[in-house]
Amino acid sequence: MVGSSAPLLRSPLHERHAELGAKFAEFGGWTMPLEYPTGVVKEHQAVRDGVGLFDVSHLGKVVVRGPGAAAYVDSVLTNDLGRIRPGQAQYTLCCEDETGGIVDDLIVYLRDDDEVLLVPNAANSAEVARRLAEHAPPGVAVVDEHREHVVLAVQGPESDEVLTELGMPVGHDYMSFALAPFRGERVVVCRSGYTGERGYELIAPYAVAVPLWDALLDAGHRRGIVACGLGARDTLRTEMGYPLHGQDITTDTTPVQARLGWAVGWAKPSFWGRDALLAERAAGPSRLLRGLVASGRGIPRPGMAVSLTPDVRLGEVTSGTFSPTLRAGVGLAYLPPFVEVDTEVGVDVRGRREVFVVTKPPFVQPSVREV
Repeated sequence: MVGSSAPLLRSPLHERHAELGAKFAEFGGWTMPLEYPTGVVKEHQAVRDGVGLFDVSHLGKVVVRGPGAAAYVDSVLTNDLGRIRPGQAQYTLCCEDETGGIVDDLIVYLRDDDEVLLVPNAANSAEVARRLAEHAPPGVAVVDEHREHVVLAVQGPESDEVLTELGMPVGHDYMSFALAPFRGERVVVCRSGYTGERGYELIAPYAVAVPLWDALLDAGHRRGIVACGLGARDTLRTEMGYPLHGQDITTDTTPVQARLGWAVGWAKPSFWGRDALLAERAAGPSRLLRGLVASGRGIPRPGMAVSLTPDVRLGEVTSGTFSPTLRAGVGLAYLPPFVEVDTEVGVDVRGRREVFVVTKPPFVQPSVREV
């Protein structure tokens, strides 16, 4: 992880963001656009209703290559790579071997049996690469390419039209990717994203970062494309109930507790944390990640206490925000398993006990798989 005394890293698009009037914030050791003068709510709505463009180049990029690279990755990360084929991507987890705690959640791009691209979170990229390199078998190399590629996310119901303007491939299956030429370089175009809307994530070399950003904005001009920052990315992912590492999932939480068991290949003979997670699943977790929706005007924020009654504390909010779509406060919190969906609980919002209803995310119907 990047230490607090280390200089913040910048995207190669930093000047473009500054020209657009972006407000910047530190995130995972990087300074990234938090929002533009349009504001978080309008950026959020642009993605839900039209199309938005995000620079998420702070995300890590780790390449594992060599004979049996895919088999090696499959043996240590939680999900089952056998479920996908070359040209597809998969959500997975890197866990502590002893406890099953979540070191990071990441996307695996399966290029072929001998080459895999991993996209971890910014703050954890070096640690994921270190762990993989430490245990890699002879002949398998782990290369950290964190600062060699940008990641641009084109998200929203009109994302296909924007990419079509540039002659890029669209319409492939969710969580699959294709390659597209751009200015003499190769761009990975994946049907994925973190917003719950139909969209694509483009991975491209730094050399074409600026012209690709400019081309996407030009191609989307007629459709009202909006540059979006991490503020809108956070409200969009919270509406979907997508967990954020460092808040909702950490080394102190497990996939069982976080309700991420669908991203675990339980039948696999090996992956980091397997024994601990199998034992926890069999015994039942002590807490579960649940959704909260405000009955009134309260807006939950991380760290706010959640209680059944004023004297019975249940846990605390891990993520919380105002949902522009629902026009209500929504959040995530770890609660004891006996707290069921539709239970009313209290959240301490600045000293006031606001009523929330426990629910199962997503809070907003996702559209990621729509044709």
